Amino acid sequence: MTLRTRLTLWYTAVLALVLVAFGGAVYTLLSLSLVRQIDTTLNIAADEIRLAFRRDVEGIHLPPMALDLTANVYVQVWDTEGNLIATNISVAQEPFDPDRLAEAETAYSEASYEGIHLRVLTYPLASQPEGTVVGTMQLASSLTTADDAQRALLVLLMGGGLIAVVLAALVGWTTAAAALHPLEQMTETALQITHADDLSRRIPLSGPAEGEVGRLIVAFNETLERLENLFETQRRFLADVSHELRTPLTTILGNLDLMRKMGQLDAESLDAITSETQRMKRLVQDLLVLTQAESGNLPLGKEEVELDTLVLEVFQQSKVLAKDRVEVHLGQEDQARVTGDRDRLKQVLLNLMSNAIEYTPAGGSVTLGLACVGDWARVTVTDTGPGIPQDELPHIFERFYRVDRSRKRTERGGAGLGLSIAYWITRSHDGRLEVASEVGKGTTFSVWLPQSGEGCGDASARH
Repeated sequence: MTLRTRLTLWYTAVLALVLVAFGGAVYTLLSLSLVRQIDTTLNIAADEIRLAFRRDVEGIHLPPMALDLTANVYVQVWDTEGNLIATNISVAQEPFDPDRLAEAETAYSEASYEGIHLRVLTYPLASQPEGTVVGTMQLASSLTTADDAQRALLVLLMGGGLIAVVLAALVGWTTAAAALHPLEQMTETALQITHADDLSRRIPLSGPAEGEVGRLIVAFNETLERLENLFETQRRFLADVSHELRTPLTTILGNLDLMRKMGQLDAESLDAITSETQRMKRLVQDLLVLTQAESGNLPLGKEEVELDTLVLEVFQQSKVLAKDRVEVHLGQEDQARVTGDRDRLKQVLLNLMSNAIEYTPAGGSVTLGLACVGDWARVTVTDTGPGIPQDELPHIFERFYRVDRSRKRTERGGAGLGLSIAYWITRSHDGRLEVASEVGKGTTFSVWLPQSGEGCGDASARH
């Protein structure tokens, strides 16, 4: 059973129950009201007759006019022997309700007399002041008008209720169809995506985005967009990995083939094989670190790290790496402590410094600095390189992304993973990695880490 059918049935069932309850209440109230009116009329007539009643040695006497109360009330007076003494309807010679004739108390009942539905009041007549019952009076009024009114109301309620239920079913079916139409579109889109492998499709939003269905469509479209990005990233990742591995493998196979043809080992070929093997090893290690960091499973130490000491170590190693091609300077160096993995943080700073040195032209400079900003420690790496175009900045932390795609790999075998690793390691330390660049003027990378110490000071006195 479809959701549309279930919703329609629920709407219809609820409305039917409401109509049955409402109709039953109206019918009951009307019936009680009509019967109460008749009972009031009978009771008034009984009181008037009781006041006119008298008893003597000859029996029960009623003035003739006492029985002529109204055309709607029939009266019978019976003595204790069961004899009819008086009546205002000559054709009624039998009690209206024989079962109640011997009642010692006033009683209301319903009876059928000559095919007429009657409401009967049985009223015992007692002499005053003795209180002896000397007879019984039965007053009756026809319930035909009340029965007709009840039947008309019942037909009206049933007919109107049936029409209302049918209309409710039609409206519910139509409303459910309109409300569930976006869901059907979502289903069709999902099936088309499954069959055609086309994640670029989106569900059009025809109604307000704030509604339940609107929010569902927006969420579904966002999910499709994320899936598309993930699949595109995976595709690009596989292509980049294949490209990165193809070059060293080609070099290794080429040198092996060369030595096979020469029939002897060649030192230069062996060095090339070793270099390319190490490059592949670094690539695999970097991919493992990056995958662990992105999934949140990167093992990290939790120790207090003197960040100023770490910056000095990175500065010394960077000077060796730069040789005489690029000048490496130490800028502001405040004293700061952070909690984290010292080796991983050193890896972040070395990645940033090596990138800056690599992309800075000969004769340029790279500056490493540490400053405290509020509760944060900020490590900056500033170079005087060519800078990064603004449209490239949002992508530089992606895997294998390089601004200059035609640049040849250095001997260290960079594969475009360094910035991605630095980004995710920084995030794993509850920090952030930012970049600011201007073409032709250089680039500054800023590593922000939360401090674990109290305050911040100049560390130059300690070094």
